[in-house]
Amino acid sequence: MVYRFKTKATGDVVMLEQNGKQLLEILGKDPNGPGILLVEQMPAAIEAIRAAVLKEEADFERRKQEAIEKGEYVPDPERVSLRTRVAPFLEMLEHCQRENAEVVWGV
Repeated sequence: MVYRFKTKATGDVVMLEQNGKQLLEILGKDPNGPGILLVEQMPAAIEAIRAAVLKEEADFERRKQEAIEKGEYVPDPERVSLRTRVAPFLEMLEHCQRENAEVVWGV
């Protein structure tokens, strides 16, 4: 399964199920059905995504430092981070704000 986020202002953003579900949970949206993100909700959505990215990066850095201190395996820095996975969606939201267009999914 994939999540397809659509808007009249940009091309679609497609995410694998795990990533789309994580994004919708960050936004406080139900990942099990169709939904809409209104223009007036976008500033809070952008802030929630950016906060989640910073938290993931801080958690990764903490785990890395703990592993180094214990002489254990260091987590892979080449993993696909949340920052990378959500970048197209953030660009979509920023563009939609300028164009006054909502984002929908699952429809």
